[in-house]
This record gives sequence, structure tokens and C-alpha cells, in this order.
Amino acid sequence: MSDKDKIRNRYIQMYQTKEEFIQAVQNGTLNYDSVRHRSIDVRLHENEAELTGKSLVHASVFGGRWNTWRLQINCSLKKENNIWMITSAKASTF
Repeated sequence: MSDKDKIRNRYIQMYQTKEEFIQAVQNGTLNYDSVRHRSIDVRLHENEAELTGKSLVHASVFGGRWNTWRLQINCSLKKENNIWMITSAKASTF
């Protein structure tokens, strides 16, 4: 397995809280430069929804080289008091 594969493997299997993610961006562990959205799909089920977004993200992570990552985010949302809130989110490559 190459160093590039190790970085990619580590990134895909990482779990972070919102606070850990923000800290990683602030301390330079995760560096984001630009994003090009490819698709956003929302499925509504009364007061719940599922969102899937696919984007090309130009980033440098864990000290690696700058790369364009094909990232997908899957979010679960719930509507409470007429406000949509994200209840969970999972990012992966596509």
C-alpha cells in the first residue's frame, strides 16, 4: 500500500465530532481551497429528510499533497418547530 493510499484510507475511516472537524480546519490538518458541486438530492418524508450531495473538493489533508477529492455527504435532517436541523452527517468518497 502506497503512502497516498494510507492517507486516503485513514481519511475515509475517520470519525469526528463537529468540534473536532472545526479544530482540524483551524489548525491546518484539513485545508480546503475550493469546491465544485456536482449534485444535491433531497428526499422528504414528512418532518424528516435525507440529503445526498456530491462535490469535487480541492484540498490538502493530513500534510499530504493538494488533490481533488470526489466527496459525498449524506445527511439526515429533522424538522422541529418549523426549523430543519441536521441530526447526522457522513462523508465518504464516490
